Amino acid sequence: MIDVALAVRRTAAVILLFGATLANAQTAPAPSEPPREATIKIDGGKPGPTYDRRIFTQFAEHLGTGVYGGLWVGPSSKIPNTRGFRNDVVGALKRLGVPVVRWPGGCFADEYHWREGIGPRGTRPVKVNTNWGGVTEPNTVGTHEFMELIDQLGAEPYISGNVGNGTPQEMAEWVEYITAPAGTLADLRAKNGRKSPWALPYFGIGNELWGCGGNMRAEYAADVTRRYSTFIKAPANTRILKIASGANSDDVAFTDTMMRIAGGQLDALSLHYYTVPGGWPPRASATVFDETGWAQTLAATLRMDDLITQHTAAMDKYDPAKRVWLAVDEWGTWYAGDPGTNPGFLRQQNTLRDAMVAAINLNIFARHADRVKMTAIAQMVDVLQAMILTDGSKMVLTPTYHVFAMYRPYMDGTVLPIEVASPWYNKDQYTMPAVSASAVRGKDGRVHVGLANLDPNRATPLTVTLNGIAATRVVGQLLTAPAMNALNAFDAPNTVAPAAFTDARIDAGRLTVTLPPKSVVMLALDGDKPE
Repeated sequence: MIDVALAVRRTAAVILLFGATLANAQTAPAPSEPPREATIKIDGGKPGPTYDRRIFTQFAEHLGTGVYGGLWVGPSSKIPNTRGFRNDVVGALKRLGVPVVRWPGGCFADEYHWREGIGPRGTRPVKVNTNWGGVTEPNTVGTHEFMELIDQLGAEPYISGNVGNGTPQEMAEWVEYITAPAGTLADLRAKNGRKSPWALPYFGIGNELWGCGGNMRAEYAADVTRRYSTFIKAPANTRILKIASGANSDDVAFTDTMMRIAGGQLDALSLHYYTVPGGWPPRASATVFDETGWAQTLAATLRMDDLITQHTAAMDKYDPAKRVWLAVDEWGTWYAGDPGTNPGFLRQQNTLRDAMVAAINLNIFARHADRVKMTAIAQMVDVLQAMILTDGSKMVLTPTYHVFAMYRPYMDGTVLPIEVASPWYNKDQYTMPAVSASAVRGKDGRVHVGLANLDPNRATPLTVTLNGIAATRVVGQLLTAPAMNALNAFDAPNTVAPAAFTDARIDAGRLTVTLPPKSVVMLALDGDKPE
């Protein structure tokens, strides 16, 4: 689905994370040398854009057990549930404060006909999921069930419409069914159990029109987007933000064309980029890898910075005011499926390496928060880089889940300018800064600093200059493990879990930290206020 070209050595544009000042960086030292210090400057007196809570959007596609089994078990299941959705999974997701959920796909959305998912569950047609494993799709979870999940999570819905083999009329009627206060489709909705309309703040005009959504050329995709967009109509005094299917990876020409032809009718344009070590198709193991596999994966992840920069430049040509946001609504790691699983289910374990990938991306999004207002990791449960893995009644939180929990204070915070001068980490042909970082003044008034040490072998001492931040106390959390491929299993759920971090000090306006190897650290600075 994604043709990911992995660059092994990136230019300065790729590795200048968050204004990183790398002029003094040199070749990484031999392991016998003492670790070299990184330096950071954070400017609390020059607030930047908002780190939008929607950057923490989750993605639930009808794929494998991502919906059936992972989320939905049905009201009669012995697994504790509330109106069909399992209590353990919903409770864990609520603790993350999930703001938005994208549904029903993905490629599944390109063939989904919403009328097949309403009415009595026992009468809904059973179809074949032609995209994911060739298994049957019972249509048990449809519009009403998804909105029930949204209510339980306290989130907002982001529905992807069917442009692939659907019509503008079908899409328009789905929007009307969901949002209309009165009329025939509102009556049908009431007959099916919901009298009042739902809020529908986000609607996706198709998915991957360049691929499984129709294999369209950019010009044609832009024209189709203009047409379908015309018929997405919100009721009076409401608004539906229209998110168009954007580019694959580094296809900047696609973004340019969409903005030139259809930008005036859009609120957001998507971008999909997966970390696929070894290139497409995914063939690397999620759990069996050496340090080269570690470095290759992190180097591929760092490409996100350069990709967003390029796509933003194309958008700026037509929208210098940045009215249209960039929605990176599919990102994360993609490996070969776990041994013994249906390859169409995209089931993969999740290790400390994936936690590093999550932290790097969340830091990169801070750098681009003026344009990036929504992102969705792929996916929420049991699929690709998931928050949660299930097996029947069992559930385990992944290392990626814990990174999202650590970064939760970033939601709707104010990004602070940050400059990072980092030593290099290199392994074989893969070279990158050892330190990834970002900083946000949270809604709680504290300054939160997210740090990742990509070097799996050596600690990195770090000195942070705090300009305009009168902090007197620092508290922190640490996520690491003895092995690069450490994971949380059902019988060992806390192998990779956050712990208190105490190796940080504030003295005379300077923060000193020693980042352990292969670690994610989140610091909260107390007693701070603008000078």
